[in-house]
Amino acid sequence: MRVLQTKEIELCVYRLARRAGLTLTDGCRAALQAAAREETGAAKFALDAVLENERIARREEMPICQDTGMACVFLEVGQEVRLEGAPLAEAVNEGVRRAYADGNFRMSLCDPLTRVNTKDNTPACIHTDMVPGDAVKITFLPKGFGSENMSRIRMLDPADGVEGILETIVETVKIAGSRPCPPVVAGVGIGGSFDSCAWLAKKALMRETGLAHPRSDVASIEREALARINRLGIGAQGFGGKVTALAVHCELAPTHIAGLPVAVNLQCHCVRCGSEVL
Repeated sequence: MRVLQTKEIELCVYRLARRAGLTLTDGCRAALQAAAREETGAAKFALDAVLENERIARREEMPICQDTGMACVFLEVGQEVRLEGAPLAEAVNEGVRRAYADGNFRMSLCDPLTRVNTKDNTPACIHTDMVPGDAVKITFLPKGFGSENMSRIRMLDPADGVEGILETIVETVKIAGSRPCPPVVAGVGIGGSFDSCAWLAKKALMRETGLAHPRSDVASIEREALARINRLGIGAQGFGGKVTALAVHCELAPTHIAGLPVAVNLQCHCVRCGSEVL
């Protein structure tokens, strides 16, 4: 049995949060560069500006976006690990608290009714899975709400099938228009229950941008949804063009025989995600 101090988890969350606030993932940057080569006119101008903004943010160590997001933290905790020290959630939140203060990141969390700010961007949204092994994997995903607000979940009938799934994905992006700061990445959950389907959609956003699902039928849905979305003509920042989405990522789980839940969690062009294994 391996012993791990939760202080190490706090420090890891701190590192990941500081890094994520300043830079795009490699896959997102490459996808934006490819999109910029495809576009002309206002759409190309918008994509070039987005890429220049990221270069400046990295160079000057400034937040890449004014919406530094709600901290979403995914923990995969090995069954052969015994945690010692502060409670796990407390350690995660302390890492977020210090990172957002030291990075001069915007504190965006508030009470949903009174709208009083929590003043330190906590509590984080924490998802914990127990997995085999003696390591802890931590993934940090700051989620801005321009795109989060455009997300949807639908409880389809099983007879709606693949076409119903595709229509849900494309319709979500169409309704969102320019509001989620396209080109977007669409994280899609298929199956499970009402709540776990939404979690699958969030999990899908953790995948490197453009990396296909290993199952061929799921990868086919991803490709077709992306093609249909990019025929909408919304384009970068809503200026029109060929690239409205950089990628569609699907995750799925078994569901009840009477249901077909589909959740679409939109991510803006600014994909900020990082992982470490302790």
